[in-house]
Amino acid sequence: MQRPRLVATDVDGTLLGAHEEVSPRTRAVVARMVDAGVPLVLATGRPPRWIPRVCDALGLAPLTVAANGAVLYDAAADRVLAAETLDLAALAEVVDGLRAAIPGCGLAVERVGDGAFDRREEQFVSEAAYVHAWPHPDHRRVAPGDLLAEPVTKVLVRHPTRASEDMARAARPAVGHLVDVTYSAGGGLLECARRGVTKATGLTRAAAHHGVGADEVVAFGDMPNDLAMLRWAGHGVAVANAHPDVLCVADEVAASNLDDGVASVLERWF
Repeated sequence: MQRPRLVATDVDGTLLGAHEEVSPRTRAVVARMVDAGVPLVLATGRPPRWIPRVCDALGLAPLTVAANGAVLYDAAADRVLAAETLDLAALAEVVDGLRAAIPGCGLAVERVGDGAFDRREEQFVSEAAYVHAWPHPDHRRVAPGDLLAEPVTKVLVRHPTRASEDMARAARPAVGHLVDVTYSAGGGLLECARRGVTKATGLTRAAAHHGVGADEVVAFGDMPNDLAMLRWAGHGVAVANAHPDVLCVADEVAASNLDDGVASVLERWF
């Protein structure tokens, strides 16, 4: 591939190291790339409120495809530019379907404001049965019925004793007509956005914002929530630690996230 006109990368397991750090090598090549006029887009399952600390580690605030494509977030201006939400009727049907398909699961939902921290207490709410997959969650517990109080960008499904892949196989026949079911970690966590919303659709919008076509994009990823994006991009790169399904669809496999895989590819051009 010729030098790209836009670079998109997943965050956790791809761009970041083991402790959510950006290596000096990666930070340096990204800075050279941006100085050369090639924008970076973050494409992540994270919500906007978890983006500023990534920007601090990078030393810049790029346009971000958040919530697996459901949100386009301008980190520099702290402004949500677009959001794809699941309406209340569909949300109720999805919740019922997930409970039936994955007995014993706990549910949570992500909502979005106008900026990263707008309505922060209302952005991530979970029922008591939801067991968090990460330490120190910034959630608010609500009654199960309160999950359905307003449209959401993402439904999260947690079952700590099941594998995410097995949960996805059970969930897709039940709710796949309403949501895209994916996962970014293997330990019993599913992420469900409105049907047809993926990192690829979010990145299509981000690329249009920058005036760039898909064939001019290099994208990096590691987990099944990156599959659509890597297929969409002109050149899709999996890091060596990627899920087997991601390794199969990638045009190239780079070094792992712990060995500066993103930087090793970008250094060809910048």
